[in-house]
Amino acid sequence: MFSSIEPALLLDFSKLKTMFGIETDLSTGLMLLLGLTILTVCIFEFVNGFHDTANAVATVIYTGSLRPVPAVVWSGLMNFAGVMASGYFFGLGVAMKIAGLLPVEALMGQDLHHSIAMVLSVLLAAILWNLATWYKGIPCSSSHTLIGALLGVGIVFSMLPENTEHVGVNWSEALKIGNSLLFSPAFGFSMAIALMFIFKQTIKNKKIFQEPAAGTSPPWYIRGVLILTCTLVSFFHGSNDGQKGVGLLLIVLMTFLPLHFALSPDFSPEAAGKSLDAIKAALPASSIYPEVQKAVESVETLKQDMIKLDPKDVKQRLAIRKRITITKKNLTVLLEVPNIILSQENRRTISQEIKHLERYTSHVPIWCIVLISVSLGIGTMIGWKRIVVTIGEKIGKRHMTYAEGATAELIASSTIGLASWFGLPVSTTHVLSSGVAGAMVASKGVKNLQGDTIKNIALAWVLTLPVTMVLSGLAYWILRNVI
Repeated sequence: MFSSIEPALLLDFSKLKTMFGIETDLSTGLMLLLGLTILTVCIFEFVNGFHDTANAVATVIYTGSLRPVPAVVWSGLMNFAGVMASGYFFGLGVAMKIAGLLPVEALMGQDLHHSIAMVLSVLLAAILWNLATWYKGIPCSSSHTLIGALLGVGIVFSMLPENTEHVGVNWSEALKIGNSLLFSPAFGFSMAIALMFIFKQTIKNKKIFQEPAAGTSPPWYIRGVLILTCTLVSFFHGSNDGQKGVGLLLIVLMTFLPLHFALSPDFSPEAAGKSLDAIKAALPASSIYPEVQKAVESVETLKQDMIKLDPKDVKQRLAIRKRITITKKNLTVLLEVPNIILSQENRRTISQEIKHLERYTSHVPIWCIVLISVSLGIGTMIGWKRIVVTIGEKIGKRHMTYAEGATAELIASSTIGLASWFGLPVSTTHVLSSGVAGAMVASKGVKNLQGDTIKNIALAWVLTLPVTMVLSGLAYWILRNVI
């Protein structure tokens, strides 16, 4: 559809020699599609911002620690800072896991319009479900939504007749992400109960276990804790959820501009070859274990491919990207086999050189990080009230106490921070909501929860994966015949 647009009727993007410093010869129609797809990623992250804002600001608003407008603005700024920090300090492990859910190498090797249809289908399904649950005021995980949408298009893609290699979802990566999403709410709930118990045993001031009186502020130290945890939840939400948008942008760029983004700009066959030589020297000279043999073969094959590399050949660059992924996988499996005898020094060498090689397939331009930071930060400042009311008023049967707010935020900030550090995608919404529920159960038992709200949250949690999988799969099936 877009490829047939009359060029004379549009701004001739093909005359632009560079885009963010990258030379491109994309046609006018494809440049428009690229701009539309990047805009849709930003819209997803914008919706993610106001959908998940309540996770950070509900407790400080309902305990009187901060007024709503300053709380939301501060949360937006911290979300922005969190995404930026992930690019410089935490690393982009979450973004790489999101990008790794789909067979990116296969995407870049198929018809470009079909790849665009796949990416747009993921984004549209995720945005629609996020907006639907936000409209109903139901806390729902944007991470859960995005992963369901990725699985949906991956499954449909695997069943297409032109997919002769029958590649689809990276199920091993999906299982790891699924486990982190599954266990994080249970962790938040149980840890909140434990922390509330510790508070009751150690804090003598009973005021913090009582509902705040209208118009009053909490004790200064509780207020400080609540503002600090609001700051940390916002920051770590940016560092974790923001990376999901970065991962989506990376998929988009690799789809449209594989020559530039299949491998990082600083990829050097010579430097990569030195890493491979160091790895080979650290491996056992001979072994009966098939894991060692596979690792040696993949190292040798990768080295030969790099020797023959034509820097302007897209297919060769895609092949090397795929080989690096396979080599990393085989070496990682080898390191996990307990019977293979390797010195600590050799294990350390292999691990370090794997990271060096991995860097060539995980390049993200700084403008991507800034774009996602701005989208998430601005989104955080808008549309927050619906979810805030649910978390602050409708999970429990009474007003949230200072101790319950502090407990939920402490658990959420520490859980999300650790997940970002280890590169694990988790749901800020699930962790915070389960933390609030756990804190209230610790106060007065299960009877302290509002059954209807808990049912709605649980129902949304159960339905998110199948609904987004169906939505994205149907959208992909339709769009691939339209775009």
